[in-house]
Amino acid sequence: MKLRTKYILFIGLIHGLALVMSYFIFEDFKWLFIASEVVVMISLYFSYRLYQSLVNPIELINRGTYAIKERDFTVKFQGVGQRDMDLLIEVYNSMIDELREERTQKAQKHFFLEKLIQNSPTGIIILNLNGEISSWNPKVAAYLDTEGEALMGKKTEDLDHPLMKKISELEVGKTEVVAVNGVETFKCHKAQFIDRGFANYFIMIEELTAEKLEIEKAAYGKVIRMMAHEVNNSIGPINSILESLDNYAEHIPNADRDEYQEILKIAHQRNDKLNEFMVNFAKVVKLPEPILEKIDLRTLVERMLNFMGFQKGIKEIEFHTDLPDQAVWVELDVKQMEQVLINLIKNAIEAIGEKGNVRISLEADPIILRIEDDGQGISEELAQKVFSPFYSSKKNGQGIGLTLTREILLKHSIQFSLKSAGEKGAIFEMKF
Repeated sequence: MKLRTKYILFIGLIHGLALVMSYFIFEDFKWLFIASEVVVMISLYFSYRLYQSLVNPIELINRGTYAIKERDFTVKFQGVGQRDMDLLIEVYNSMIDELREERTQKAQKHFFLEKLIQNSPTGIIILNLNGEISSWNPKVAAYLDTEGEALMGKKTEDLDHPLMKKISELEVGKTEVVAVNGVETFKCHKAQFIDRGFANYFIMIEELTAEKLEIEKAAYGKVIRMMAHEVNNSIGPINSILESLDNYAEHIPNADRDEYQEILKIAHQRNDKLNEFMVNFAKVVKLPEPILEKIDLRTLVERMLNFMGFQKGIKEIEFHTDLPDQAVWVELDVKQMEQVLINLIKNAIEAIGEKGNVRISLEADPIILRIEDDGQGISEELAQKVFSPFYSSKKNGQGIGLTLTREILLKHSIQFSLKSAGEKGAIFEMKF
């Protein structure tokens, strides 16, 4: 029962009893009856005034409490002319102003933070109390090459992506540089924040691929230019001396002349090999910007397969293709892309050994080109290294082929990866 109802019932009961009692003295004491009626009327007046002084403020408090409960911070009250009541109204109005201002600031900060996260060049993942992804920004979806909705409610270790596998092992407060597919490099940091008294976690992912590649290229480019300068300065004079020595062959005794000329020939060959070695290195440093032209990628693949068919030698290797019936048009530098396909098919042939299969498949939408072999495969550790400048797992390899391939594909903004095909073989994939 409300306080107002209780008050009205109490006042009604008191005054009802007074009226009943005054009725019994009506016959004998009329003047006293009249006086008692006057007293009852005065009492009713003061009861009403007391009602206004006590119950009305409580009603105002109730309305204010209901407004706060409903988060309506626009309700304010005006003074009623009573000192105590006006003081209460003043305090309430001041509190409402502060709550409204605080709520407005909080909403503005939250909106600003959401905009900042969504437009940040850094990938941001927010985890809930259970370690599940509750929020992310578009940069994360781009890094993972997936639809954002596929991340909701998932744990990082449950996502089938090498970057997420590494992040799931990251400790709170730690920063780690993670390499994916041997090319893409990310700096990942995991931290926590307090929300409603509970610790939540967020992960920041910053791509370092471009910066790392620029630093690498600047470093090995300078070294190669120095080497090329020294080698070229040496090869010219040495070749000139060898040619001069060759002119003296007729003065050598017949018994030693053949051996003498063979030694000079070997020296010439070694000089030529050294010159070729430096030319191959220079190709990586001096790689020109691609001259783009529209071409049917399917036709280019078929042409390169026909060309590489003569490179198999005595090996029993078969080419298998899965190409679309219609043309797949792309814009690229034909000469540079031919070099990429030659390098990749050659690597696949060398990985197989004497007998095996090379499979080339092309998808039209989205445009994805895959080159797969059934050789000995590639470990995850090796896949991280093969794109390092001039790294080679081959005995006499120079590590130029994949380095040049990497540079060409990056200049074309083509995503690529190298991974194991399972128990046997490897897959090189390019997304145009």
